[in-house]
Amino acid sequence: MAPPRITALITGTNRLIESQPTDVRITIIVTSRTLPRAREVIDSIADFAKTTKREGIVDFDYLLVDFTDMISILSASYELNKRYAQLDYLFANSAQGVYDGIDWFGAVKEICANPIAGVTDPHYKIQRIGVKSKDNLGLVFQCNVFGPYYLIHKIKPLLKKAKARIIWVSSIMSDPKYLSFDDLQLLKTDSSYEGSKRSIDLLHIATYKKLKDEGIIQYVIQPGIFTSLSFYKFLNVFTYYGMLFLFYMTRFLGSPWMCISGYSAANAPIYAAVLANPNFEKQDVKYGSACYKDGAEYIKQQEIDPTGASDVLKYLDGLTEEWDEKLKDQITISRKP
Repeated sequence: MAPPRITALITGTNRLIESQPTDVRITIIVTSRTLPRAREVIDSIADFAKTTKREGIVDFDYLLVDFTDMISILSASYELNKRYAQLDYLFANSAQGVYDGIDWFGAVKEICANPIAGVTDPHYKIQRIGVKSKDNLGLVFQCNVFGPYYLIHKIKPLLKKAKARIIWVSSIMSDPKYLSFDDLQLLKTDSSYEGSKRSIDLLHIATYKKLKDEGIIQYVIQPGIFTSLSFYKFLNVFTYYGMLFLFYMTRFLGSPWMCISGYSAANAPIYAAVLANPNFEKQDVKYGSACYKDGAEYIKQQEIDPTGASDVLKYLDGLTEEWDEKLKDQITISRKP
């Protein structure tokens, strides 16, 4: 008899491999805008998989998709529906920002005034205002919120068949103050990234009950603070190690959100995907990756203010209908032989 098999459309995968029974066959679908990047990620995950000494097979596929391009998203959904009978996991982990640098004077001022707040909820990252995609949508909104939502809409039969889990990746920086309901596409704000993550929180609150009725379990998580590539181009060797020092200092001072490593940051998404039991654990909260002073990991819940959730869902459903009509006769194959 063939071993059990799961299929995951996901970006951060190492801990998913570890969390599955060793005899389960895992198929990981890596998404990327470019083939070289997809191959780089696959090679990295494959190297990690070899260290786990699994009995089950770990195999890979890739999907070229640009969440700032609606035709690309449609093409991705077409290929998934064509190539797979079901999807067991979907991690919505888009983290597009339109950063333009760091206000160094503001950074020093914030961190000196309140080190924990200055590191965990910084206001000195400079973001451009009014950036649109070629689809004439707010670029950050489309990539982080509407694009993944539209993909889910198009591949829902695959998710329903598997009784799948959807994990939306939000942020510690998703305070209600970052989202204006007069600007849901985030074109007038200098905090479009944070606003997109607030939209994700509200989208989850507005949809998880209906999805559960359809057999799909959904959670929203946040990975804490960790080192990532998004700001490397604005740092040199001195500021990079200065950043690491601040991270460890903030953890020592008592912030639970200093995961620092991407591996520790993946604790919450893997908990939500594999361990959380929806019959006993709340779905109307956000699960965060947290660490004690010594780096030991744990999961910390955060309440979500639901104000405006229905407004966000109504807006997204209206856009979905609009783009269904625009794209009804258009399919582009994202992988060519």
